[in-house]
Amino acid sequence: MSIVITGNPGVGKHTIANEIAKRLELQILDINNIAKDSGLFERDEDTNDVDTAELKKIINKKISKSTLVVGHLAPYVLSLEQIKKMIVLRRNPYDLISVYKKREYSDKKTKENTGSEILGIIAHDAINQFGVKVFQVDVTAKSVLEVTDKVMSVINDEDSSEDVDWLDLVAKHDDLKKFFAY
Repeated sequence: MSIVITGNPGVGKHTIANEIAKRLELQILDINNIAKDSGLFERDEDTNDVDTAELKKIINKKISKSTLVVGHLAPYVLSLEQIKKMIVLRRNPYDLISVYKKREYSDKKTKENTGSEILGIIAHDAINQFGVKVFQVDVTAKSVLEVTDKVMSVINDEDSSEDVDWLDLVAKHDDLKKFFAY
């Protein structure tokens, strides 16, 4: 069974996965790279859609207990028996705006991704699919070392999931229109 690092774009999945892989001497299985290399991304305006059913078949052939799986598509292409623990990295949506600016995301793509983080879409979908195997870690204002140590504590059953609620934060700031078009 594999350890999985997932979360929205910009939360630090690959950075943390690289650190965890070093500590645990695991090979990284990057879901996005597999999807790209397999030609499964379909470009639609400024978003990429992926054939998750086909991607799941490919992942099934590549996953092993010596792999650390990383990617935001993890909840949609893995099955319960394949994972030991799934760590969902979460980050303050206000911080994500600057990350997406540096990546030159369009306004639409920025809103889609920050909106997903605010609503906890990946966390919700992961919990629905994998239940008690899912652990949330808030990476906001933490160093790579702090997050890596926290994730290692979760993996080693020394720490638990964090309760992350960005919707309440955004609502308190009366910023729903900043993140959602309605």
